[in-house]
Order: sequence, then structure tokens, then C-alpha cells
Amino acid sequence: MVALGGSRMEHLKELIRHVPNFPKKGILFYDITTLLRDPVGLREALDGMTAPFREEAIDLVVGIESRGFILGAAIAEKLGAGFVPIRKPGKLPSGTIAQSYELEYGSDTLEIHQDAVQEGQRVLIVDDLLATGGTACAANDLVRKAGANVIGMAFLVELEFLKGRERLGETPLFVALRYQS
Repeated sequence: MVALGGSRMEHLKELIRHVPNFPKKGILFYDITTLLRDPVGLREALDGMTAPFREEAIDLVVGIESRGFILGAAIAEKLGAGFVPIRKPGKLPSGTIAQSYELEYGSDTLEIHQDAVQEGQRVLIVDDLLATGGTACAANDLVRKAGANVIGMAFLVELEFLKGRERLGETPLFVALRYQS
């Protein structure tokens, strides 16, 4: 699936703040809070991320902590689907399944409630950023372990130069904004 086109993409890119050396030296952080505070930009981003999945009969949208919660819950509402959070360890109050992964500046673990996703449900995974693909792969693995079908993944931003897409195999992806360098 393709990114948003032309002037719409450039408008949204202008709303994203770039913060050098965060969270570690050498990392350029793409801060979407500046896009989220803009009502037109937020609506354009959500509409763009939702459109490719409108005809997919999505049962659940799974949002990855933490900005994936913001985007994912709004997209779930637009699709008439439920919402499930994937969280960092120790944040969910009931039984969980976990998946550890590597990311561009270390390693981490994600968890989902054992009963959050049911066998055969059609799931869309949402997050703000696709970088190296570690977080997205872990989320994909968690949802599949629970027995659901991952229909696709939607990201606001993709850092193409980090090649995260390559780790996700055949999973259909939609990305609103792509950065090549």
C-alpha cells in the first residue's frame, strides 16, 4: 500500500518536529505531538491511515505503546472496531503473553493480555513509526500467537532508510509519511 501523495504528505511532514539526539545521542526523533495538536493535520493523518482498511472488516485495532494508542483508538472508532493495547512489561493487570525484540537503540519487550485477541479475529496493528521493524515484528508475533489474523499494519511515519519493512514479510502495510533519509 502506498503513502499519502504530494502536497498532503508535505503538509503533514511540516507538522512533525525533529528532535536530534533523543532518546539517545545519534538518534533523530520524529515527534508527532506537534501534528496531533493540529486539528486539520490530525484528521488528515487519521483519514489517510484508515482509508486502506475500510473494506477489510477489521474486528480489532491493536495499538502499540504509546503513540499507537492515540492513533489506534481513533482508527478503531472510524472502522467500527474494538481497540486493544500492546504495552511495555508490567503495565497490564491480567495474564499476558510477551515478546522481546531489538530496536535501533537497545532491546525491549511487549505484552498483550492473553484474552485480548481471539482466535480468527481480523486485526489491524497501528503505530506511529516504522523504523527498524523490531517493535512492529514483536506486535505482529504477539497477535499471531493469540491466534488472530493480521490483516495489515498502519504507520504514520516510515523511516525507509532503516529498512524495517523488510522484517515484516508479506504483511500488508500502509504508511502515511515516508522519509528516505
